[in-house]
Amino acid sequence: MTTAEAETGRTVTSNIPARLDRLPWSRWHWTIVIGLGTVWILDGLEVTVVGNIAGRLSEPGSGLPISSGQVTGMAAALYVAGACAGALFWGRLTDKWGRKKLFMITLAVYLAATALTAVSFSTWWFFLFRFLTGFGIGGEYAAINSAIDELIPAQYRGRVDLMINGSFWLGAVGGSLLSIVALDTSVFAKDVGWRLTFALGAVLALVILLVRRHVPESPRWLLIHGRDEEAERIVSSIEERVEADRGEPLPPPAPDAELTIHQRRSVTFVEIGRTVFSKYRRRAVLGFALFIGQAFLYNAITFGFGAILTTFYDVPTGNTGYYFAVIAVGNFIGPLLLGKLFDTVGRRVMISSTYLLSGLLLFGTAWLFDRGALDATTLTACWCAVLFFASAGASSAYLTVSEIFPMETRAMSIAFFYALGTAAGGISGPLLFADLTGTGHVGDTVLAFQIGAALMCVAGLVAAALAVKAEQKSLEDVARPLTAVASETRSRSAAV
Repeated sequence: MTTAEAETGRTVTSNIPARLDRLPWSRWHWTIVIGLGTVWILDGLEVTVVGNIAGRLSEPGSGLPISSGQVTGMAAALYVAGACAGALFWGRLTDKWGRKKLFMITLAVYLAATALTAVSFSTWWFFLFRFLTGFGIGGEYAAINSAIDELIPAQYRGRVDLMINGSFWLGAVGGSLLSIVALDTSVFAKDVGWRLTFALGAVLALVILLVRRHVPESPRWLLIHGRDEEAERIVSSIEERVEADRGEPLPPPAPDAELTIHQRRSVTFVEIGRTVFSKYRRRAVLGFALFIGQAFLYNAITFGFGAILTTFYDVPTGNTGYYFAVIAVGNFIGPLLLGKLFDTVGRRVMISSTYLLSGLLLFGTAWLFDRGALDATTLTACWCAVLFFASAGASSAYLTVSEIFPMETRAMSIAFFYALGTAAGGISGPLLFADLTGTGHVGDTVLAFQIGAALMCVAGLVAAALAVKAEQKSLEDVARPLTAVASETRSRSAAV
């Protein structure tokens, strides 16, 4: 008797994945995008707001005994550490307990932690709830990417995933603009405005939490975990809604698209490790390269962003937010405009080209910067061009690790590579680039740009060799579930 049979006693054959993938786009899918995708806006809002209010928090009368360095240093590091820990902790539970349960829990953690940050009265309290805010956000990445990729039809999966991950930058724009209003002492007192920015994040999270109640559990996850009758009810309900929205019958699923699986409750860490690092080691190398490359490129540009503008171009500190808003818009437009090509031209071509183009453009920017050929405006324009492609590439990293590993390991794989990239970007990246961009020497800043560009180009070359052609393919065709059995066993299986 196999482990799966011992735990559930059932082997089933189902066409549920094929039925989900053949659905045409409808209003129901927009409900999924809005309910699940808006968390990245919250993440962008959080990160940007904290950076922008650092100066205000350190001022007398802010209501919090903290320095600007502690806000951008210790508090930022704790947020990153919380995100890494949360991704790994919640990622494991997402694969074990289900997508819906975890994307509700993690958002509730974020909501509570953000609300409690708003009432901070001492440094330790602020630090603690910055960590817990990150802890909730980190869990969101694993739960949300898993759910989205398992609910969105195969032909749209790439563009939707990129658009959603790229929406982080909408939050960044909103955070920049919100900070301008919240920090205006003619509108709010010094000890009130910054608290309202965190409180608003909690209010937005509450609204999203209410919307998410209507997002179903992933039928794919239910099918594998012995809840096939519930999966059947959910898929039938979705099909009815989509038919009603479009006013026409749905196309039939492919006749040969059935999947036979041994149902089971969980997968061990040993199985996860063996699957990711042994069976799919080339894909693991791809995941490492994509996440490390994008993490270092973003730190090469954005870490010390304000310092570069003020040091080399005499931009007033209060005006750097406007430049940041411009590059944030460029970051969002990239995935929005290029996303469809990841589903049509293909993953390998688009992932490798976006990484290589952004790296080469950053090399060119470094050369112009070294020659003194740029001013604040043209440097920002160059950054926009770099990040237009880099943002699409970075978003495709999340898409890639979500779809190239088996269903049973999906959330944990996302969590692992996300934690790796976040740690590299939030810990080793700042340690390296802070020293380089903080010296005030042109050559050191050029070197920072070149390091980020080189790692992005290396990742692009790795993608050209190893990227998986997953466009418009079922997740089960890209990576066969661990619980799947050979086709000849189907005659002994119960049909679903």
